[in-house]
Amino acid sequence: MAKLETEDHVSHEMGLHTEQLTGRTQQRFFDLEESDNLLYPEAPDVDFNKRAEFDAAEMEISEINLKIRSLMAEGYGSIVIKNPLARHSLGVGILSRLNLTFEGSLGYFGVGLIDGPNVRVTGRVGWSCAENMMAGTVVVEKNAGSTFGAAIRGGDLVCKGDVGSRTGIDQKGGTIIVGGRTGAFSGFMMQRGRMVVLGDAGKNLGDSMYDGTIFVGGKIEGLGVDAVEGEMTELDKAWLERKLKMYGLEAPNGVENLTKIVAGKQLWNYDNLEPSEKKIVL
Repeated sequence: MAKLETEDHVSHEMGLHTEQLTGRTQQRFFDLEESDNLLYPEAPDVDFNKRAEFDAAEMEISEINLKIRSLMAEGYGSIVIKNPLARHSLGVGILSRLNLTFEGSLGYFGVGLIDGPNVRVTGRVGWSCAENMMAGTVVVEKNAGSTFGAAIRGGDLVCKGDVGSRTGIDQKGGTIIVGGRTGAFSGFMMQRGRMVVLGDAGKNLGDSMYDGTIFVGGKIEGLGVDAVEGEMTELDKAWLERKLKMYGLEAPNGVENLTKIVAGKQLWNYDNLEPSEKKIVL
């Protein structure tokens, strides 16, 4: 069986490290000289300077998504959708670079399963925005529903307002930034990546988190199982300053006064604990 190797490193507490497995591996590497390997086979070649917009007020969900793909196939790299009217599952499954703007609000599962586009939503979003996002950026100007960024694996997901409960549930990478408050069980079963909440955080923050880092600017109503306060480093501060500046956000009392939450790592070997020890951990 493969063994987990760990190594002390300045970036370890930020969740920036990688786990190396000795023994069998299925890891594959790209050849940078073979540019086709870095793109999806069906990803269209678009020009960001080529712009298109359309009004979605009278269109069905499937029509809107097909229209986006049709414009991408024609080489449009900047697309604006007006009047999305909070419809569900818009902008999903986009696997290439694209500037995509929704002038209005989205419903459930907006821009999920994406890998590469830069998305801006001028209104609000419903549950599970950017679920399983792989790469790119999503910026929501107002508020977001629950499970914001569920199972996100990469990229930057930003909500400048408040979000609901279970933000970043099962987060596997990337960055989630919340300009306001977040609800209960945010960071639940977090595995990798970073979450920044500039406002308050609800109950059970970081419950059962395995790795990764959570930063909170306001009050924390309560920490979950195996979530503990960590020590802020200079690397943390530099990263936070740079990342927040990218999206025009500021920590309420400075990044140095954010509270850093990390995994206590008592659950890493939970199956090997004695019954009495399991009760203590939980």
